[in-house]
Amino acid sequence: MVDEEMVKESMQSVEDPELGISIVELGLVYAVRFDDKDGALHAEVDMTLTSPGCPMAAEIMAAAHLAALSTEGVDSVHINLIWSPRWDAKTHASEDALMDMGIW
Repeated sequence: MVDEEMVKESMQSVEDPELGISIVELGLVYAVRFDDKDGALHAEVDMTLTSPGCPMAAEIMAAAHLAALSTEGVDSVHINLIWSPRWDAKTHASEDALMDMGIW
């Protein structure tokens, strides 16, 4: 059975191009929900970016979509770009990501 952690694990390979850190480790992936549509498993991924003016937004979202879709058992994916809650490294990023960014 597919769960949120499996999708996030698939998305670990997607990095923020400026920081070189996984979008999952940065805490940019807020939630993953599932819906069974006529026997096909659909995933809805809520995520944000480090900045609303991110020039790489389209590329990051496309990579996130492909990565989530590579999760075994997931048949379709939709990425929802959301801005609330606003991303804050100190609140959302993992300890490893904080260390990589030099935030203590």
